[in-house]
Amino acid sequence: MASAATAPPTPGNLKRIVAASLIGTTIEWYDFFLYGSAAALVFNKLFFPDSDPLVGTLLSFLTYAVGFAARPLGALVFGHYGDRLGRKKLLVISLLMMGGATFAIGLLPTHATVGSAAPVLLTALRLVQGFALGGEWGGAVLLVSEHGDAERRGFWASWPQTGAPAGQLLATGVLSALTALMSDASFTSWGWRIPFLLSGVLVMVGLWVRLSVDESPVFKAALARAEARKAADADTVEKMPLVAVLRHHWRDVLVAIGARMAENISYYVITAFILVYAVQAADVSKQTALNAVLIASAVHFAVIPAWGALSDRIGRRPVYLLGAAGVGLWMFPFFSLVDTASFGNLILAVTVGLVLHGAMYAPQAAFFSEMFATRMRYSGASIGAQFASVAAGAPAPLIATALLDSSGGSTLISLYVIAAAVITLIAVAVAKETRHRDLADIEAADSAGAVDASRPAEAAYRV
Repeated sequence: MASAATAPPTPGNLKRIVAASLIGTTIEWYDFFLYGSAAALVFNKLFFPDSDPLVGTLLSFLTYAVGFAARPLGALVFGHYGDRLGRKKLLVISLLMMGGATFAIGLLPTHATVGSAAPVLLTALRLVQGFALGGEWGGAVLLVSEHGDAERRGFWASWPQTGAPAGQLLATGVLSALTALMSDASFTSWGWRIPFLLSGVLVMVGLWVRLSVDESPVFKAALARAEARKAADADTVEKMPLVAVLRHHWRDVLVAIGARMAENISYYVITAFILVYAVQAADVSKQTALNAVLIASAVHFAVIPAWGALSDRIGRRPVYLLGAAGVGLWMFPFFSLVDTASFGNLILAVTVGLVLHGAMYAPQAAFFSEMFATRMRYSGASIGAQFASVAAGAPAPLIATALLDSSGGSTLISLYVIAAAVITLIAVAVAKETRHRDLADIEAADSAGAVDASRPAEAAYRV
Protein backbone atom coordinates (compact mmCIF):
# COMPACT_ATOMS: atom_id res chain seq x y z
CA MET A 1 0.00 0.00 0.00
CA ALA A 2 1.32 3.46 -0.82
CA SER A 3 1.69 5.76 2.10
CA ALA A 4 -0.12 9.06 2.30
CA ALA A 5 3.05 10.75 1.16
CA THR A 6 3.08 8.73 -2.02
CA ALA A 7 -0.66 8.41 -2.67
CA PRO A 8 -1.61 9.11 -6.28
CA PRO A 9 -2.68 12.70 -6.94
CA THR A 10 -6.22 13.58 -7.89
CA PRO A 11 -7.00 13.45 -11.63
CA GLY A 12 -7.13 17.24 -11.78
CA ASN A 13 -3.77 17.62 -10.05
CA LEU A 14 -2.17 14.99 -12.28
CA LYS A 15 -3.42 16.77 -15.39
CA ARG A 16 -1.94 20.03 -14.10
CA ILE A 17 1.41 18.31 -13.56
CA VAL A 18 1.27 16.78 -17.04
CA ALA A 19 0.40 20.18 -18.53
CA ALA A 20 3.29 21.85 -16.71
CA SER A 21 5.76 19.23 -17.93
CA LEU A 22 4.38 19.37 -21.47
CA ILE A 23 4.56 23.16 -21.70
CA GLY A 24 8.08 23.21 -20.31
CA THR A 25 9.39 20.48 -22.60
CA THR A 26 7.65 22.06 -25.61
CA ILE A 27 9.47 25.33 -25.01
CA GLU A 28 12.81 23.60 -24.48
CA TRP A 29 12.43 21.49 -27.63
CA TYR A 30 11.23 24.54 -29.57
CA ASP A 31 14.50 26.24 -28.66
CA PHE A 32 16.59 23.17 -29.51
CA PHE A 33 14.86 22.32 -32.80
CA LEU A 34 14.73 25.92 -33.91
CA TYR A 35 18.50 25.85 -34.05
CA GLY A 36 18.44 22.65 -36.12
CA SER A 37 16.08 24.12 -38.69
CA ALA A 38 18.03 27.37 -38.85
CA ALA A 39 21.26 25.38 -39.26
CA ALA A 40 19.77 23.70 -42.33
CA LEU A 41 18.27 26.87 -43.80
CA VAL A 42 20.36 29.99 -43.07
CA PHE A 43 23.25 29.48 -40.64
CA ASN A 44 25.52 28.18 -43.39
CA LYS A 45 25.17 31.55 -45.16
CA LEU A 46 25.29 33.76 -42.07
CA PHE A 47 28.08 32.15 -40.07
CA PHE A 48 30.07 30.13 -42.66
CA PRO A 49 29.81 32.23 -45.85
CA ASP A 50 33.25 31.35 -47.23
CA SER A 51 32.32 27.69 -47.78
CA ASP A 52 30.47 26.17 -50.69
CA PRO A 53 26.78 25.45 -49.90
CA LEU A 54 27.12 21.78 -48.91
CA VAL A 55 30.32 22.29 -46.90
CA GLY A 56 28.72 25.29 -45.22
CA THR A 57 25.77 23.07 -44.28
CA LEU A 58 28.18 20.48 -42.86
CA LEU A 59 29.86 23.15 -40.73
CA SER A 60 26.47 24.45 -39.65
CA PHE A 61 25.38 20.97 -38.60
CA LEU A 62 28.68 20.59 -36.75
CA THR A 63 27.73 23.46 -34.44
CA TYR A 64 24.31 21.77 -34.20
CA ALA A 65 26.03 18.57 -33.03
CA VAL A 66 27.99 20.47 -30.38
CA GLY A 67 24.73 20.95 -28.49
CA PHE A 68 24.40 17.19 -28.20
CA ALA A 69 27.95 16.90 -26.87
CA ALA A 70 26.95 19.07 -23.91
CA ARG A 71 23.86 17.01 -23.11
CA PRO A 72 25.68 14.22 -21.20
CA LEU A 73 27.34 16.83 -18.98
CA GLY A 74 23.94 18.36 -18.37
CA ALA A 75 22.58 14.91 -17.56
CA LEU A 76 25.34 14.33 -15.00
CA VAL A 77 24.97 17.70 -13.27
CA PHE A 78 21.18 17.95 -13.35
CA GLY A 79 20.80 14.25 -12.51
CA HIS A 80 23.10 14.58 -9.49
CA TYR A 81 21.27 17.56 -8.02
CA GLY A 82 17.85 16.37 -9.17
CA ASP A 83 18.31 13.15 -7.16
CA ARG A 84 19.41 15.18 -4.11
CA LEU A 85 17.35 18.36 -4.23
CA GLY A 86 14.29 17.35 -6.23
CA ARG A 87 12.96 17.35 -9.78
CA LYS A 88 11.14 20.70 -9.75
CA LYS A 89 14.06 23.00 -8.80
CA LEU A 90 16.28 21.65 -11.55
CA LEU A 91 13.54 21.87 -14.17
CA VAL A 92 13.16 25.59 -13.47
CA ILE A 93 16.91 26.10 -13.89
CA SER A 94 17.03 24.16 -17.16
CA LEU A 95 14.17 26.22 -18.60
CA LEU A 96 15.87 29.52 -17.75
CA MET A 97 19.20 28.38 -19.21
CA MET A 98 17.69 27.13 -22.45
CA GLY A 99 15.50 30.18 -22.97
CA GLY A 100 18.29 32.61 -22.19
CA ALA A 101 20.68 30.96 -24.66
CA THR A 102 18.07 30.88 -27.42
CA PHE A 103 17.14 34.54 -26.91
CA ALA A 104 20.84 35.45 -27.07
CA ILE A 105 21.23 33.62 -30.42
CA GLY A 106 18.58 35.96 -31.80
CA LEU A 107 20.84 38.91 -30.89
CA LEU A 108 24.08 37.47 -32.28
CA PRO A 109 26.12 39.39 -34.84
CA THR A 110 26.86 37.40 -37.99
CA HIS A 111 30.10 36.64 -39.81
CA ALA A 112 29.66 39.75 -41.93
CA THR A 113 29.78 41.90 -38.79
CA VAL A 114 32.35 40.30 -36.46
CA GLY A 115 34.05 37.70 -38.62
CA SER A 116 35.19 34.43 -37.06
CA ALA A 117 33.91 35.48 -33.63
CA ALA A 118 30.35 34.88 -34.87
CA PRO A 119 30.54 31.07 -35.19
CA VAL A 120 32.46 30.93 -31.88
CA LEU A 121 29.68 32.78 -30.06
CA LEU A 122 27.07 30.64 -31.82
CA THR A 123 28.82 27.47 -30.71
CA ALA A 124 29.09 28.68 -27.10
CA LEU A 125 25.37 29.37 -26.91
CA ARG A 126 24.64 26.00 -28.52
CA LEU A 127 26.65 24.38 -25.73
CA VAL A 128 24.43 26.08 -23.15
CA GLN A 129 21.35 24.83 -24.98
CA GLY A 130 22.64 21.27 -24.97
CA PHE A 131 23.63 21.42 -21.30
CA ALA A 132 20.15 22.61 -20.33
CA LEU A 133 18.34 20.03 -22.46
CA GLY A 134 20.50 17.28 -20.96
CA GLY A 135 18.85 17.98 -17.62
CA GLU A 136 15.36 18.77 -18.88
CA TRP A 137 14.24 15.44 -20.28
CA GLY A 138 14.88 13.28 -17.23
CA GLY A 139 13.27 15.67 -14.78
CA ALA A 140 10.18 16.30 -16.89
CA VAL A 141 9.32 12.65 -17.48
CA LEU A 142 10.10 11.70 -13.88
CA LEU A 143 7.88 14.41 -12.45
CA VAL A 144 4.94 12.86 -14.32
CA SER A 145 5.98 9.22 -13.88
CA GLU A 146 6.40 9.59 -10.12
CA HIS A 147 3.03 11.32 -9.70
CA GLY A 148 1.07 8.74 -11.67
CA ASP A 149 0.18 5.10 -11.03
CA ALA A 150 1.60 1.99 -12.66
CA GLU A 151 -1.59 1.11 -14.55
CA ARG A 152 -1.55 4.20 -16.80
CA ARG A 153 2.04 5.38 -16.41
CA GLY A 154 2.87 4.75 -20.06
CA PHE A 155 0.03 7.03 -21.16
CA TRP A 156 0.65 9.88 -18.73
CA ALA A 157 4.44 9.79 -19.04
CA SER A 158 4.16 9.92 -22.83
CA TRP A 159 2.69 13.43 -22.66
CA PRO A 160 6.00 15.15 -21.84
CA GLN A 161 7.35 13.22 -24.84
CA THR A 162 4.86 15.07 -27.03
CA GLY A 163 6.84 18.17 -26.16
CA ALA A 164 9.35 17.12 -28.84
CA PRO A 165 6.88 17.13 -31.77
CA ALA A 166 5.08 20.11 -30.24
CA GLY A 167 8.36 22.01 -30.11
CA GLN A 168 9.18 20.85 -33.63
CA LEU A 169 5.70 21.91 -34.73
CA LEU A 170 6.08 25.32 -33.13
CA ALA A 171 9.60 25.91 -34.45
CA THR A 172 8.79 24.70 -37.96
CA GLY A 173 5.47 26.57 -37.96
CA VAL A 174 7.09 29.88 -37.05
CA LEU A 175 9.84 29.41 -39.64
CA SER A 176 7.34 28.31 -42.28
CA ALA A 177 5.16 31.37 -41.66
CA LEU A 178 8.13 33.71 -41.84
CA THR A 179 9.49 32.19 -45.05
CA ALA A 180 6.02 32.44 -46.59
CA LEU A 181 5.50 36.06 -45.59
CA MET A 182 9.01 37.34 -46.22
CA SER A 183 11.37 37.36 -49.15
CA ASP A 184 14.45 35.16 -48.94
CA ALA A 185 16.61 38.27 -48.66
CA SER A 186 14.62 39.68 -45.73
CA PHE A 187 14.48 36.35 -43.93
CA THR A 188 18.23 35.84 -44.31
CA SER A 189 18.97 39.42 -43.30
CA TRP A 190 16.87 39.75 -40.12
CA GLY A 191 13.73 37.59 -40.20
CA TRP A 192 15.52 34.50 -38.88
CA ARG A 193 16.04 36.33 -35.55
CA ILE A 194 12.31 36.60 -34.77
CA PRO A 195 11.68 32.97 -33.66
CA PHE A 196 14.78 33.05 -31.44
CA LEU A 197 13.69 36.27 -29.74
CA LEU A 198 10.18 34.83 -29.31
CA SER A 199 11.71 32.30 -26.92
CA GLY A 200 11.98 35.01 -24.25
CA VAL A 201 8.19 35.30 -24.09
CA LEU A 202 7.67 31.54 -24.13
CA VAL A 203 10.09 31.01 -21.24
CA MET A 204 8.17 33.44 -19.03
CA VAL A 205 4.97 31.47 -19.68
CA GLY A 206 6.71 28.14 -19.02
CA LEU A 207 8.33 29.42 -15.84
CA TRP A 208 4.99 30.60 -14.45
CA VAL A 209 3.41 27.19 -15.12
CA ARG A 210 6.36 25.14 -13.87
CA LEU A 211 6.60 27.02 -10.55
CA SER A 212 2.96 26.16 -9.81
CA VAL A 213 3.42 22.37 -9.50
CA ASP A 214 4.43 20.27 -6.50
CA GLU A 215 7.53 18.15 -6.10
CA SER A 216 7.21 14.44 -6.83
CA PRO A 217 5.67 12.60 -3.84
CA VAL A 218 7.75 9.50 -4.61
CA PHE A 219 10.93 11.57 -4.39
CA LYS A 220 9.84 13.27 -1.15
CA ALA A 221 9.08 9.90 0.43
CA ALA A 222 12.44 8.45 -0.65
CA LEU A 223 14.24 11.55 0.66
CA ALA A 224 12.47 11.22 4.00
CA ARG A 225 13.55 7.57 4.29
CA ALA A 226 17.12 8.51 3.46
CA GLU A 227 17.16 11.28 6.05
CA ALA A 228 15.77 8.86 8.64
CA ARG A 229 18.56 6.39 7.90
CA LYS A 230 21.16 9.11 8.21
CA ALA A 231 19.74 10.15 11.57
CA ALA A 232 19.77 6.55 12.80
CA ASP A 233 23.25 5.76 11.50
CA ALA A 234 25.88 8.45 11.92
CA ASP A 235 28.36 6.33 9.95
CA THR A 236 26.22 6.29 6.80
CA VAL A 237 28.42 6.92 3.77
CA GLU A 238 27.07 9.36 1.24
CA LYS A 239 27.50 8.31 -2.39
CA MET A 240 27.01 10.32 -5.55
CA PRO A 241 23.97 9.23 -7.58
CA LEU A 242 26.29 8.61 -10.55
CA VAL A 243 28.35 6.13 -8.52
CA ALA A 244 25.22 4.32 -7.41
CA VAL A 245 23.86 4.17 -10.95
CA LEU A 246 27.06 2.70 -12.36
CA ARG A 247 27.26 0.19 -9.51
CA HIS A 248 23.68 -1.07 -9.47
CA HIS A 249 22.19 -0.11 -12.84
CA TRP A 250 24.98 -0.28 -15.40
CA ARG A 251 23.09 -2.88 -17.44
CA ASP A 252 20.03 -0.63 -17.52
CA VAL A 253 22.16 2.30 -18.66
CA LEU A 254 23.49 0.22 -21.56
CA VAL A 255 19.97 -0.87 -22.49
CA ALA A 256 18.81 2.76 -22.47
CA ILE A 257 21.73 3.81 -24.67
CA GLY A 258 21.03 1.02 -27.16
CA ALA A 259 17.31 1.73 -27.13
CA ARG A 260 17.95 5.35 -28.04
CA MET A 261 20.06 4.65 -31.14
CA ALA A 262 17.30 4.06 -33.70
CA GLU A 263 14.92 6.47 -32.01
CA ASN A 264 17.40 9.36 -31.98
CA ILE A 265 19.05 8.81 -35.37
CA SER A 266 15.82 8.24 -37.28
CA TYR A 267 14.21 11.35 -35.77
CA TYR A 268 16.95 13.74 -36.83
CA VAL A 269 17.26 12.19 -40.27
CA ILE A 270 13.51 12.48 -40.80
CA THR A 271 13.06 16.02 -39.41
CA ALA A 272 16.40 17.87 -39.73
CA PHE A 273 18.36 16.23 -42.53
CA ILE A 274 15.26 16.02 -44.71
CA LEU A 275 15.39 19.82 -45.05
CA VAL A 276 18.79 19.43 -46.70
CA TYR A 277 18.01 16.34 -48.78
CA ALA A 278 14.65 17.53 -50.08
CA VAL A 279 16.04 20.92 -51.15
CA GLN A 280 19.46 19.93 -52.49
CA ALA A 281 18.92 16.37 -53.79
CA ALA A 282 15.21 16.23 -54.64
CA ASP A 283 14.90 19.86 -55.81
CA VAL A 284 11.99 20.57 -53.47
CA SER A 285 11.48 24.15 -52.29
CA LYS A 286 12.43 25.11 -48.75
CA GLN A 287 8.82 26.09 -48.02
CA THR A 288 7.48 22.73 -49.25
CA ALA A 289 9.92 20.76 -47.08
CA LEU A 290 9.05 22.84 -44.00
CA ASN A 291 5.31 22.37 -44.59
CA ALA A 292 5.71 18.60 -44.88
CA VAL A 293 7.58 18.43 -41.56
CA LEU A 294 4.94 20.70 -40.03
CA ILE A 295 2.04 18.43 -41.01
CA ALA A 296 3.89 15.27 -40.00
CA SER A 297 4.81 16.75 -36.62
CA ALA A 298 1.12 17.37 -35.89
CA VAL A 299 0.38 13.69 -36.54
CA HIS A 300 3.40 12.70 -34.46
CA PHE A 301 2.06 14.73 -31.54
CA ALA A 302 -1.32 12.97 -31.77
CA VAL A 303 -0.05 9.38 -31.94
CA ILE A 304 2.47 9.49 -29.08
CA PRO A 305 -0.15 9.25 -26.27
CA ALA A 306 -1.85 6.41 -28.18
CA TRP A 307 1.41 4.45 -28.33
CA GLY A 308 1.96 5.21 -24.63
CA ALA A 309 -1.50 3.85 -23.78
CA LEU A 310 -0.81 0.73 -25.84
CA SER A 311 2.39 0.15 -23.85
CA ASP A 312 0.23 0.07 -20.70
CA ARG A 313 -1.77 -2.78 -22.21
CA ILE A 314 0.85 -4.97 -23.90
CA GLY A 315 4.13 -3.75 -22.40
CA ARG A 316 6.89 -1.27 -23.13
CA ARG A 317 9.10 -3.72 -25.04
CA PRO A 318 6.62 -4.91 -27.72
CA VAL A 319 5.69 -1.34 -28.68
CA TYR A 320 9.31 -0.23 -28.71
CA LEU A 321 10.38 -3.22 -30.83
CA LEU A 322 7.59 -2.51 -33.31
CA GLY A 323 8.81 1.06 -33.74
CA ALA A 324 12.47 0.10 -34.18
CA ALA A 325 11.69 -2.56 -36.79
CA GLY A 326 9.25 -0.27 -38.58
CA VAL A 327 11.70 2.63 -38.87
CA GLY A 328 14.38 0.34 -40.27
CA LEU A 329 12.03 -1.10 -42.88
CA TRP A 330 10.68 2.32 -43.84
CA MET A 331 13.97 4.00 -44.79
CA PHE A 332 14.20 2.86 -48.42
CA PRO A 333 10.53 3.71 -49.17
CA PHE A 334 11.04 7.00 -47.28
CA PHE A 335 13.74 8.29 -49.61
CA SER A 336 12.01 6.88 -52.70
CA LEU A 337 8.94 8.95 -51.87
CA VAL A 338 10.99 12.09 -51.22
CA ASP A 339 12.81 11.63 -54.54
CA THR A 340 9.52 12.01 -56.43
CA ALA A 341 9.46 15.69 -55.32
CA SER A 342 5.70 15.35 -54.81
CA PHE A 343 4.34 17.28 -51.84
CA GLY A 344 1.86 14.50 -51.06
CA ASN A 345 4.57 11.84 -51.16
CA LEU A 346 6.84 14.01 -49.01
CA ILE A 347 4.10 14.32 -46.38
CA LEU A 348 3.51 10.55 -46.51
CA ALA A 349 7.22 9.77 -46.15
CA VAL A 350 7.77 12.02 -43.12
CA THR A 351 4.45 11.19 -41.44
CA VAL A 352 4.86 7.41 -41.57
CA GLY A 353 8.44 7.78 -40.37
CA LEU A 354 7.38 9.88 -37.38
CA VAL A 355 4.45 7.59 -36.51
CA LEU A 356 6.89 4.66 -36.34
CA HIS A 357 9.33 6.79 -34.38
CA GLY A 358 6.51 7.52 -31.91
CA ALA A 359 6.24 3.82 -31.11
CA MET A 360 9.74 4.05 -29.66
CA TYR A 361 9.52 7.52 -28.18
CA ALA A 362 6.14 7.14 -26.41
CA PRO A 363 6.98 4.22 -24.06
CA GLN A 364 10.53 5.46 -23.54
CA ALA A 365 9.64 7.81 -20.66
CA ALA A 366 7.94 5.15 -18.55
CA PHE A 367 10.38 2.43 -19.67
CA PHE A 368 13.48 4.36 -18.56
CA SER A 369 11.82 5.63 -15.36
CA GLU A 370 10.91 2.10 -14.32
CA MET A 371 14.48 0.84 -14.72
CA PHE A 372 15.97 2.85 -11.84
CA ALA A 373 15.46 3.21 -8.08
CA THR A 374 14.08 6.52 -6.84
CA ARG A 375 17.20 8.21 -5.41
CA MET A 376 19.20 7.49 -8.57
CA ARG A 377 16.39 7.68 -11.11
CA TYR A 378 17.05 11.20 -12.40
CA SER A 379 20.73 10.36 -12.89
CA GLY A 380 20.12 6.93 -14.41
CA ALA A 381 17.40 7.94 -16.86
CA SER A 382 19.24 11.11 -17.90
CA ILE A 383 22.63 9.43 -18.34
CA GLY A 384 21.19 6.58 -20.41
CA ALA A 385 19.21 8.95 -22.61
CA GLN A 386 21.74 11.73 -23.07
CA PHE A 387 24.94 9.72 -23.50
CA ALA A 388 23.22 8.00 -26.41
CA SER A 389 22.52 11.38 -27.98
CA VAL A 390 26.27 11.94 -28.50
CA ALA A 391 26.60 8.83 -30.65
CA ALA A 392 23.13 8.99 -32.17
CA GLY A 393 21.33 12.30 -32.60
CA ALA A 394 24.38 14.57 -32.55
CA PRO A 395 26.14 13.26 -35.64
CA ALA A 396 23.03 12.01 -37.47
CA PRO A 397 22.45 15.04 -39.76
CA LEU A 398 26.21 15.45 -40.13
CA ILE A 399 26.75 11.81 -41.12
CA ALA A 400 23.72 11.81 -43.41
CA THR A 401 24.93 14.98 -45.15
CA ALA A 402 28.43 13.53 -45.55
CA LEU A 403 26.99 10.29 -46.98
CA LEU A 404 24.91 12.32 -49.42
CA ASP A 405 27.97 14.33 -50.43
CA SER A 406 30.10 11.22 -50.96
CA SER A 407 27.58 9.04 -52.79
CA GLY A 408 25.13 11.50 -54.28
CA GLY A 409 22.24 9.23 -53.25
CA SER A 410 20.29 7.95 -50.27
CA THR A 411 21.25 4.26 -50.17
CA LEU A 412 24.04 4.65 -47.61
CA ILE A 413 21.84 6.91 -45.47
CA SER A 414 19.12 4.23 -45.40
CA LEU A 415 21.66 1.58 -44.40
CA TYR A 416 22.93 3.90 -41.64
CA VAL A 417 19.45 4.13 -40.09
CA ILE A 418 18.86 0.39 -40.54
CA ALA A 419 22.09 -0.37 -38.64
CA ALA A 420 20.86 1.82 -35.78
CA ALA A 421 17.53 -0.05 -35.80
CA VAL A 422 19.34 -3.39 -35.43
CA ILE A 423 21.24 -2.08 -32.38
CA THR A 424 17.98 -0.92 -30.79
CA LEU A 425 16.21 -4.19 -31.51
CA ILE A 426 18.98 -6.11 -29.74
CA ALA A 427 19.07 -3.76 -26.74
CA VAL A 428 15.30 -3.82 -26.15
CA ALA A 429 15.05 -7.57 -26.82
CA VAL A 430 17.46 -8.37 -23.98
CA ALA A 431 15.83 -5.90 -21.55
CA LYS A 432 13.27 -6.91 -18.94
CA GLU A 433 9.66 -5.79 -19.15
CA THR A 434 8.96 -3.01 -16.63
CA ARG A 435 5.33 -1.92 -16.98
CA HIS A 436 4.09 -3.39 -13.67
CA ARG A 437 6.77 -1.86 -11.46
CA ASP A 438 5.61 0.43 -8.66
CA LEU A 439 7.91 3.43 -8.42
CA ALA A 440 6.67 4.23 -4.91
CA ASP A 441 7.50 0.77 -3.57
CA ILE A 442 11.24 0.18 -3.77
CA GLU A 443 11.08 -3.37 -2.44
CA ALA A 444 8.46 -4.29 -5.02
CA ALA A 445 10.60 -2.78 -7.77
CA ASP A 446 13.64 -4.71 -6.58
CA SER A 447 11.83 -8.02 -6.54
CA ALA A 448 10.62 -7.31 -10.07
CA GLY A 449 14.20 -7.00 -11.23
CA ALA A 450 14.74 -3.24 -11.29
CA VAL A 451 18.13 -3.73 -9.62
CA ASP A 452 20.28 -6.61 -8.51
CA ALA A 453 17.96 -8.73 -6.35
CA SER A 454 20.79 -9.48 -3.94
CA ARG A 455 21.25 -5.79 -3.19
CA PRO A 456 18.08 -3.75 -2.44
CA ALA A 457 18.49 -0.40 -4.11
CA GLU A 458 17.63 1.92 -1.24
CA ALA A 459 19.74 -0.08 1.20
CA ALA A 460 22.74 -0.11 -1.10
CA TYR A 461 22.42 3.53 -2.09
CA ARG A 462 22.84 5.49 1.10
CA VAL A 463 22.53 9.23 1.13
